Amino acid sequence: MTRPGRTKKEPPFEPGLIPAPGELLVWRDGRHFDRWQDLPCTLCGQPTPMRSHSGEPVHKACAEDWITANPVEARLGRFASDLTPKPKSKSKGQGDHS
Repeated sequence: MTRPGRTKKEPPFEPGLIPAPGELLVWRDGRHFDRWQDLPCTLCGQPTPMRSHSGEPVHKACAEDWITANPVEARLGRFASDLTPKPKSKSKGQGDHS
């Protein structure tokens, strides 16, 4: 649903990087899960509570398989990982272990 005055449909939340073919999507954000309704996966047709960043019903595994099978199209961003959260602070013993 678009808000008044908006012509472009925006994703429910901002996507991050597109994984390389064969790599896994990182979907940790709770907005990928619709606890109220299962809808048919747009790729396999089986019911799923999972949603892509654009709200498309899709199993995470189906999206990963699609990226592997369609590497050129995948670069357009149909399915992407979540944004990597910025570290809150760099205190001793945390961070990137460097």
